[in-house]
Amino acid sequence: MKKKFVVLLALILIAGMTLTGCGSKESEVKNDENTFVVGFDAEFPPYGYKDSDGNYVGFDLDLAQEVCDRNGWTLVKQPVDWDSKDMEIDSGTIDCIWNGFTMNGREDDYTWTEPYIDNKQVVVVSKSSGITDFAGLKGKTVETQKDSSALAALQGDQKDLAATFATLTEVADYNSAFMDLEAGACDAIAMDIGVANYQINSRGKASEFIILDEIISSEQYAVGFKKGNTELRDKVQATLDEMAKNGTIDKIAEKYADFGVPGSLCIGK
Repeated sequence: MKKKFVVLLALILIAGMTLTGCGSKESEVKNDENTFVVGFDAEFPPYGYKDSDGNYVGFDLDLAQEVCDRNGWTLVKQPVDWDSKDMEIDSGTIDCIWNGFTMNGREDDYTWTEPYIDNKQVVVVSKSSGITDFAGLKGKTVETQKDSSALAALQGDQKDLAATFATLTEVADYNSAFMDLEAGACDAIAMDIGVANYQINSRGKASEFIILDEIISSEQYAVGFKKGNTELRDKVQATLDEMAKNGTIDKIAEKYADFGVPGSLCIGK
């Protein structure tokens, strides 16, 4: 009986050591200062999206990769549900939110880099709809992405415009909105101009859609860190400044020229 007890005790000790080892390894990964975890919306091209090969790509992810290369960090691309981004950054699951992230109206909610893109919210309609301005949206069904800047504007400064719509519907992503627009399930989409250009050009149907001249709102994109995380923000900002100074950001933007990214760059200008 005593021998059995000794064997059992030994097995318990070995199991405990094994579990402790696993816990230490996980802790090392989570506390690895050389890993940079970027939270992004995987349905927000051209800033972050999945390509035809299943890889996460985009203008913002390319910028993040260059920042990591220059600092000796390993980039971890972490897609997140956009309406859960605050929980992700507060819990430390991600180091920052970097994906066409509007800082206007959120200045006190995060620690930000300087803005790197001037953006605007626009409305896309089918050319066959006959809609040529905001007045033509009266009584129409308009879609926009949940928790988006377009939605915030239409519920804020542009609520009078939204009041003229028959409905303002929130959808999960803009690809779904374009599918609805093509199918006639909605009459218009309120969205970021860069994403609008991407969706239109990627479908090969530039002649079938119109981006209205009137603008819902203007805004700026920046990288958002957890409130108070100035140390990491400063490292990223310094690297972005270097990239702007030597033309690296402009070079990366050239890859996305069809989506209107280069013309809206503001960093280093």
